[in-house]
Amino acid sequence: MAPAAVELGEVFRAAGHELALVGGPVRDAFLGRASNDLDFATSASPDETQTLLARWGDAHWDIGKEFGTIGAKRFSPEIVVEVTTYRTDEYDPTSRKPVVAFGDTLDGDLSRRDFTVNAMAVRVPDMTFVDPFDGLTDLARRVLRTPIAPERSFDDDPLRMMRAARFAAQLGFSVEPGTLAAVVAMSSRIEIVSAERVQVELTKLVCGDEPRRGLEVLVDTGLADHVLPELPALQLEIDEHHRHKDVYQHSLTVLDQAIAQETGPDGAVPAPDLVLRLASLLHDVGKPATRRFEDGGGVSFHHHEVVGAKLVAKRLKALRYEKQVVKDVARLVELHLRFHGYGDGAWSDSAVRRYVTDAGPLLERLHRLTRADSTTRNRRKAQRLRESYDDLERRIAELRAKEELDAVRPDLDGEQIMQALGIAPGPVVGRAYRYLLERRLDRGPVAADVAREDLLAWWATQPESSSS
Repeated sequence: MAPAAVELGEVFRAAGHELALVGGPVRDAFLGRASNDLDFATSASPDETQTLLARWGDAHWDIGKEFGTIGAKRFSPEIVVEVTTYRTDEYDPTSRKPVVAFGDTLDGDLSRRDFTVNAMAVRVPDMTFVDPFDGLTDLARRVLRTPIAPERSFDDDPLRMMRAARFAAQLGFSVEPGTLAAVVAMSSRIEIVSAERVQVELTKLVCGDEPRRGLEVLVDTGLADHVLPELPALQLEIDEHHRHKDVYQHSLTVLDQAIAQETGPDGAVPAPDLVLRLASLLHDVGKPATRRFEDGGGVSFHHHEVVGAKLVAKRLKALRYEKQVVKDVARLVELHLRFHGYGDGAWSDSAVRRYVTDAGPLLERLHRLTRADSTTRNRRKAQRLRESYDDLERRIAELRAKEELDAVRPDLDGEQIMQALGIAPGPVVGRAYRYLLERRLDRGPVAADVAREDLLAWWATQPESSSS
């Protein structure tokens, strides 16, 4: 344990208060994971805690004070602590926010934790291990179980059901059958929780080490029907007359394969790429709405990428994701089929330029999504797809070496356009700019005088030219 944590225990004991390390840091210590962010529970009131932390730390904050939490930080060595007064929480059935009631015992505080593996504590400074709900056994069994009856626990805070899925993804644990049954029975209760809190849990799940495991919990329990209904909708039925790929399982496999492509700088462990992971998981959500049974038993999903992009944007907005995340994920979904057809015939340089330009800063993620989207068991087909994409990336590299492919712009800027045409700023300049951009994408860069001749030839066909 960090020496500063033991020292903090001495500070609280000297002031007549109990202090215990609780939750994730204790669990992670048994799993061999170190953390510089430590959570404590205390018998001290929030005001008393704030006074003690102000003396102990280099900085402190009270943003969570209404919930009994005070935070503090030491800079050298860096350590962040959050200390929360013993409490019990429950939800008002008509409210989205928990009602906070402070308690007076550590065991009582631990009983309100989400799972037994998070309901262990170490009293400081004397280092007494406290485990009233046998969390250590559950940790060894890699099982998630609630400290109290799961129905009561989930009724008090329905978000704990989402946490079951999240910890399954983060820790690779399974959910104890009784706990799982309670989630199934109470899944609709999640609707009382705010979208922001659900989004935080979903993000942690998707960015976990094994998101597939957590997503399966979401779908199998019915939670996904309320928080991400587009995912279970991918479980399209397969009958003897209309056989086609299981889109749900395909999407989970694409997610796995995209994660396998995440890379960090200089061989470092990569940070989870939320945008890539969401796009991989949701790239086919437009298929249920576009599914058509064709003559002869075939199945088509025409324009599912366009429909899917709209559905993704709508869902992620509802979950209160940042605008850039929504925009990027939806764009990747919209573009994920663009590559298909490349192997049917050589693309022109113009087509390659448009592929790069349309992807913009998402190009590397689009590379990874497209490669991950190949889940065929036909080895020859899979090899052809890999070779085709290798060829496309080679051509992109060749064009990059010749021209500024990542920032394609017209050969004349706005000022040059206005000067050449003798016009003032206005809509016509934008139209001329777009015309030159199309020409640039078609043929690559040209000299300014050549671009000017093209511009004048275009201008001669425009109705405004006769009046200028």
